Amino acid sequence: MGRLVHFEIHVDDMDRAKKFYGEIFGWTFEDWTDYAGLPYFGAITGDASQPGIDGALMKRQTPPPGQHQPMNGFSCTLGVEDYDSTETKILEYGGQVAMPKYALPGMAWQGYYSDTEGNVFGIHQPDKNAK
Repeated sequence: MGRLVHFEIHVDDMDRAKKFYGEIFGWTFEDWTDYAGLPYFGAITGDASQPGIDGALMKRQTPPPGQHQPMNGFSCTLGVEDYDSTETKILEYGGQVAMPKYALPGMAWQGYYSDTEGNVFGIHQPDKNAK
């Protein structure tokens, strides 16, 4: 055992974070605050018949990490069909480039972004012609 089954994204502004992930990736949210005892919204990231996991947005309990610091935790990478149009949406909804698009030769396009809450995440578009 040990397979990843759930993730949590710590946020300062729940409505802003729900809009960011909902508009860009199509996630939907369920209020699980009563279960958690603090602002906590389950994130449904896609169709249960497809590979992937669901998670949650959780009210941040401590100050966020500072900018330009090394990663201290897990980074989630989201699969996308069109890297460039997804990047455009990320920037349009207040995200910032953390590490620009680069090729994983013969495999995919990859890059990293900061969301509106200062969390870093990746996007990944499979492409055997990437170089």
